[in-house]
Amino acid sequence: MVNFFSAVFFDMDGLFANSEPLWLESETELMSRFAHAWTHADQVHCLGGPLTRVGQYMYSIAKAESPEYFTKNLIDIVASKMAGGTELMPGAQLLAQTLSEAGVPLAMVSASPRNIVDAVLAGVGKHYFEITISSDDVINTKPAPDGYLKAAAHFNVDIENCLIFEDSLTGVAAAQSSGAFLIAVPHMVRVETSSRVRVIKSLEELDIDSLKNYYQIFKKN
Repeated sequence: MVNFFSAVFFDMDGLFANSEPLWLESETELMSRFAHAWTHADQVHCLGGPLTRVGQYMYSIAKAESPEYFTKNLIDIVASKMAGGTELMPGAQLLAQTLSEAGVPLAMVSASPRNIVDAVLAGVGKHYFEITISSDDVINTKPAPDGYLKAAAHFNVDIENCLIFEDSLTGVAAAQSSGAFLIAVPHMVRVETSSRVRVIKSLEELDIDSLKNYYQIFKKN
């Protein structure tokens, strides 16, 4: 598409899939085994991963087992919950479908492991991503930009002309360090706007025409 982003990349947890409630349930369940009441502050601290950091944080609170224990058990609990299906964020599937039908290359780039990404997409049924990239598919996951750079390389496009949708500070950091344009849809965190960053409340605000406008605004800066 002329005068448009070369490709568009979606984060998964909290951006495409409304999976944060399941992560919260799982984190609360796991830490209750160690007599810790998981708080809103704990959840915000761990938002966006990476899961190794979450495991280390849980270990620092529990002072038992190991960081690897918490990472593995959290993944197992979440995957089990997601097997029953995961609700999508408002406007996410429709926006992906609209972009795909317009011929825009699409990828999902997640900091979650492959089994969780696959569990979410299995519940979606038909999806519109040509490629999905999990934390298992890169050496360094978010906040490193590796997943987004790999997606751009897959489509053989310049990352600096691509658009990323993110919701967490970890994901925002990955998007910004990749060099792409970013539209953030934050919850529980604050994201600052800049010449290459815009903030919205919901993906429901977006369609092809509004994204064309964002592209023009970005390119003028």
